[in-house]
Amino acid sequence: QVQLVESGGGLVQPGGSLRLSCAASGSIFSSNVMGWYRQAPGKQRELVAAISSSGSTNYADSVKGRFTISRDNAQNTVYLQMNSLNAVDTAVYYCNIAWPGRAYWGQGIQVTVSS
Repeated sequence: QVQLVESGGGLVQPGGSLRLSCAASGSIFSSNVMGWYRQAPGKQRELVAAISSSGSTNYADSVKGRFTISRDNAQNTVYLQMNSLNAVDTAVYYCNIAWPGRAYWGQGIQVTVSS
């Protein structure tokens, strides 16, 4: 079993920054992809950014140039640095780790961008 624990969410003003963290523990396959998804009210969950264990990254067009994903393989931790936040970034953010045949989710963390 794999557990994912997210932290770092909260309320931020437009134009501000937040850094999300997600620590994975348990039986983790060494070759994996860790990512962040988000779900706004009334919308489907969407990929924000993902990073493989080799360091390859993928971003949603809406966050390119503003968000940066990184990871610490030794700690099985993934980070999401979010800059220039605006109201459309308000959502519950979910951490995910996946490898062939398996995918696990965190419980989700609220990010609210509001003045």
